[in-house]
Amino acid sequence: MSVQERKQRERAERERLIVATARELAEQQGWDAVTTRRLAERIEYSQPVLYSHFRGKREIIGAVALEGATEMAAALRAATSAEHTPRARVTALAHAYLDFAERNPAVYDALFQLDGGLTYAQEDTPEPLKDAFAALLECLTDVAGDGIHPGLFTEVFWASLHGLATLTRAGRLLPGDAGQRVRLLVDRLAVA
Repeated sequence: MSVQERKQRERAERERLIVATARELAEQQGWDAVTTRRLAERIEYSQPVLYSHFRGKREIIGAVALEGATEMAAALRAATSAEHTPRARVTALAHAYLDFAERNPAVYDALFQLDGGLTYAQEDTPEPLKDAFAALLECLTDVAGDGIHPGLFTEVFWASLHGLATLTRAGRLLPGDAGQRVRLLVDRLAVA
């Protein structure tokens, strides 16, 4: 291995460490606790080393969001792959999405609530974000209904899931009715 390859590998490992540490700190204490000073202390590198990887907290949030989008896409596909009917796949998709949001609140915030400097629904949207949307679209295309564009249907279904996730987390919805909400969403929107 050349010196250049070793340095690149070490740089990539440091970057993964920064992202993992930021994510861990955000999940434990919230995003307000994630500062470059605290990250530098936790990973035992200087702040200038952090800044050589990320220009600041915004880019770190973006990196956590991209990692989270990859994980979300995998979770959604895994949950729906075992189901044999479109309705069962959509139900599994909804539960997997809501479970992901509940288990990973800081990642979910990085994806959808915080400014990580990422673009959504544009040509230059990063691939992990496109793939997370594609995981939704793959499952929902079959249940969009006649004359409804699958992408538009996916956006509306996703917005509904996001609303459920956000309102549940904020304590605005009764936790005991979560299953009924998913059933109602699937029954009303997934027509095929």
